[in-house]
Amino acid sequence: FVCENNLYAIGTSIDRSTAVTDQYKRVSGYNIPSSQHDGQDLDTVMEAAAKAVEHVRSGKGPYFIEFMTYRYRGHSMSDAKGYRTREEEAEWVKRDPITIWSDKLKKEKLVSDTDIKAMEKEIDAEIENEIIKFAEDSPEPKVEDLTKYVLDDDPDPRWIGPLGS
Repeated sequence: FVCENNLYAIGTSIDRSTAVTDQYKRVSGYNIPSSQHDGQDLDTVMEAAAKAVEHVRSGKGPYFIEFMTYRYRGHSMSDAKGYRTREEEAEWVKRDPITIWSDKLKKEKLVSDTDIKAMEKEIDAEIENEIIKFAEDSPEPKVEDLTKYVLDDDPDPRWIGPLGS
């Protein structure tokens, strides 16, 4: 399981909505190992994901990862974001993983500004012309397909928890 903790539930900060702000700690009641990581750091994300995938694929059961990250935009088009300060947003923008990696690749002379702009243009076009079109043109999934592509069809009852039975 992956939780992208962006610190807000619509317009309420996590510290105002729950006493347990570290979501990874909440799964301990289900006997699921868990960890929390900086979701803004690509190296950390890849390392944590690899560890969790190895755990699951080796048959040890589920794993829960909480990635601490940030939602740069409001919850919806009508969200004025009045619950966040400009200073808070500015601090998180400094840690934007795309900017950090772009800068890192440029510093190592692996790409140029022109390369970055070309990649951004290509990605924007792919999103607009292919991904959105595919989603809009695709039929709704069938109910019987909802459990396809899960890792275990017969989970160990210890990992289901009291509400799962």
